[in-house]
Amino acid sequence: MVKAIKVMLIPNNVQKTKMFQYAGASRFAYNWALAREKENYEKGGKFISDSELRKEFTKLRHSEEYAWLLNISNNVTKQAIKDACTAYKNFFKGLQKFPRFKSQKRSMPKFYQDNVKIQFSNTHVKFEGFSSSRKANKQNMDVFQQMLNI
Repeated sequence: MVKAIKVMLIPNNVQKTKMFQYAGASRFAYNWALAREKENYEKGGKFISDSELRKEFTKLRHSEEYAWLLNISNNVTKQAIKDACTAYKNFFKGLQKFPRFKSQKRSMPKFYQDNVKIQFSNTHVKFEGFSSSRKANKQNMDVFQQMLNI
């Protein structure tokens, strides 16, 4: 039997800002990986694997120009690069159209958060990398237990 908990996050302004930063970094990583794949294909190169792109992105993160990416969890950008590679592969398999670059206006702000690193209590949810303080890192949540009696 699989159990599920439906939650509604009510973040404060600092936490909202951090979530939008995570979503922006995810969009940036996706667009960067897609641009690298497209550029490589136009030059006649073969498909670049997501592991190679992640290694290249890690080097990019440590440059001075992209130092702002060091404040973002690496899982967020890692999953965005994997998603871009999967979309690119599916295009060449004929399963979908050519992947489009994500924009702030057109795309929904979202990011991947590793579910192993999310901690739940009865009243709070704690995400990875949202604060250095343990107490300030908690977010209020309402747990809907309509279908699940815990």
